[in-house]
This record gives sequence, C-alpha cells and structure tokens, in this order.
Amino acid sequence: MFPKETYTTRRNSLREKLNSGIVLMPGNTEAAFNYPANTYHFRQDSNFLYFFGLDHPDLAGVMDIDANTDYIFGNDVDMDDIIWMGPQPLIAERASHVGIEHTAPYSDLAGFLLSAIRKGRKIHFLPPYRGEQAIELERLLGIHSSMVKSHASLALIKAVVALREIKDALEIAEIEKAINTAWEMHTTAMKMAMPGVVEQEIAGVMEGIALKNGGAVSFPIILSINGQTLHNHYHGNTLVPGRMMVADAGCETTRHYASDITRTVPVGGKFEPRQKAIYEIVLQANLSAIQAAKPGVLNRDLHLLACKTIANGLKELGLMKGDINEAVRQGAHALFMPHGLGHHMGLDVHDMEGLGEDFVGYDENTVRSKQFGLAFLRFGKALKPGHVFTIEPGCYFIPALIDQWREAGKFTEYINYDRVESYKDFGGVRIEDDVLVTENGHRVLGKPIPKTVAEIEALMKH
Repeated sequence: MFPKETYTTRRNSLREKLNSGIVLMPGNTEAAFNYPANTYHFRQDSNFLYFFGLDHPDLAGVMDIDANTDYIFGNDVDMDDIIWMGPQPLIAERASHVGIEHTAPYSDLAGFLLSAIRKGRKIHFLPPYRGEQAIELERLLGIHSSMVKSHASLALIKAVVALREIKDALEIAEIEKAINTAWEMHTTAMKMAMPGVVEQEIAGVMEGIALKNGGAVSFPIILSINGQTLHNHYHGNTLVPGRMMVADAGCETTRHYASDITRTVPVGGKFEPRQKAIYEIVLQANLSAIQAAKPGVLNRDLHLLACKTIANGLKELGLMKGDINEAVRQGAHALFMPHGLGHHMGLDVHDMEGLGEDFVGYDENTVRSKQFGLAFLRFGKALKPGHVFTIEPGCYFIPALIDQWREAGKFTEYINYDRVESYKDFGGVRIEDDVLVTENGHRVLGKPIPKTVAEIEALMKH
C-alpha cells in the first residue's frame, strides 16, 4: 500500500465534495469458482483500495462526513484462520496503516447503519457490480437487491470520478511499473509469433510473465490471428504464414494499477506488402492521436482524428472513396474501426467503469453519440492534466459486418465493396499505448514497446 497519508488525503478530499451523511464502501469478499473453499485469487474492490487501501477480504470502510470520523469494520482472525493462513495482523493494526483509528467487528456494521437510517441520515454508496455486493447492501440498508443500483449516490459517484480520474505521481509510477512488465510480455510474444506455434503457448507465457512480476493480468489476454474479432479470447489457433497476430494484454502491479497494451505483428516476423500498408495506416492514426493529446482537447476529437487518418489511408488503397470528412461525419469508416479510440486507465484497466461509462467518460459538456462506432467511444470529454488513458486505433475486416452493410447498400458512395471483398481474409490490426496528459501536452508511459515496422521486424529476427 501507499503511505497512510495518501489515504487520509484521499478521504479528506472526498469529504470536501460531500455535504453530509455517511459513505459506505464495502470491500470485496472471496469468490468461489467451483466449490466454497476453492476460490479465485482475491481482488479487492478498486474504490475501497483507493480510499481505504487494505487488500484483504470481508472489510467495509465507512466515513461519517458530519463527525469527520472514519471506520474499518472487519473481524480479527481466529485459530482456524491462523492454522491455514498463518498469523495475521489485527484489524486495528491494519487500519492504522491507512490512517484510521476507529475499528469494529463486521457484525456491528448493520447496527451502525440502522442507527443512522433511523436518524434520517443519508447513506452514500456506489453501484455494486457483484451479486453478493447487492445482496449485502440489501441486508445492510433494507433496499431490495434488484433496486440497489438505482439507489446509489450520484453525488458520491461524481466525487469519486473527479478524484480518481486525476492520477498523482505515486499512481503514475505504479502504472509505469505495469507497462514495463507489459514490455516484457509483448516483446516475448513477438519473438514467439512464428509459424506452427499455438496461440495458447504465447498467451500462457505472457500471463506467466505478469504473475512472476507480482500481479495478475489486468484482463483476460486477447491474442489471436483472427484479430477482426475485437476481444478474441480463443487461443486455439496455430499460427500460419500470411496472418497477423493481435496481442492485447496488460498486467497489474502488487498495488493493482494496470497496464493495457496492444501490438500486432506478422506471423514469422516479416510484413507482407498488404499487411504493411494497413499496419502503417493504423500506426499513423496512433501517432497522430498521441501527438494531438493535450489539456482541453476533447478525446472525442482525438478519436475522430484517428478515424479520418484511417479513412484517408484506406482511400489511398482504394477501399474507401469520396469525401472522407463527410464519410467520417456519417460514420462510414466504422465498417473498419467500429470501436472507440480508448478509455481511462488506473486501478481498473477500464478505470471506474463500474460507476457507469457516461459518468466517467462524459459530462454535461460532452454528450455520448448514438452513431454506430462513435457510440462505443468510452471516453469523449476534455483531457485534463493527470488523465491516463489508452490510444488504440484499429482497422478490421469483419466478414459478417461487411456482408450486412453491403446487402443493405450502406455508404456505397464511400465504400468500395468490391475492393473490400478481397480483404475478408485479412483479420485486423490494433496498436495501443498508455498516455498521460501533462500540464502542457502528453507523455507516452513506460518503456517503449516496438511498434514501427522496422522495430518489429528487427526484434522478431532474434
């Protein structure tokens, strides 16, 4: 964990944003994957980690805004726990490490909250994303689990987003640790991407690198020669010449900060002319969007810049035609890039997305589009110093989508379907970096991971 002053400062900053009431922030519990005693590796709730810092199950953090008092509710271990898990610190000792003096058994939490409710006090809580969280909130607050999300505190959501979206120096250093591990994951994958290798071998090695460096992967690894499927978690294909391998993967540090990097390489290590042409278009979109990133710029505008770069490149190849600005305005380019440019990143690889994408990525000045493609942009609002976000343009040839649009006669003035037909076997390309918005511009975080054609081909020779 960070120094206790970090957590005290965070809670005080949250307290300043809320007028009154009680903040209830439950941590996560263990989750079984096939029987009760056999659990997944524990992952603490990110909001609890941010404000209360304790990476242990079965805890709840409470802030009494009016009394300026914070609590940890949790149970000390008994001898059965010690036999299986070894000696454990007392709850009071753990709480002291994050600047909290007041602790109580978890069984006291319900009575504490009931007393506050009877006094008409507001209980602020965030929307749960696990079923057991919703059930526990029902028990504690008397709100039916099916209605818990609708009773979440909008004031608390907005306050948490405002604080967590701005990363401090400690957080940025953690994210860079995660990216440096991702460097090893991705450069290793590039060297392994040779004909005859099964995707699972590469994905397994990448996950092992994450684990040996102290954290799990930050999301299930996406790795496939069928990169036209954006989140392809199937790893059963054998790599063959003429295909490209998309690897989208990152890891967590021991403090649970994430990285998220994508690289696309040719199987065998040498780009064929058609592969190189599409790859260079996506790389230019990646570089152009990064170069334009600075405070005050709408991330939606970076997205549209990347889309126009891709569309112009595809026009030069004869895949698109006509007025490219108008094509992008109408959404014709989304046949090739149907997703958004990127998302916030931090303690969650899609940072704070459990609070609601629109609360995190949009505001009263930036409304989410309903247009196909642009609607999938998770983050559209203006960039601020301290934002850490991904820039990940892509170009994909999705046979089912091509067939649907062609049959419907969509955007025939902008898309050369006859030419596109010959690319149905291509797959996809995506290039992703993690970027910090600075006071005057931006900085690409972490050790640079090869992404030019020359850099990739040179690395894959070894």
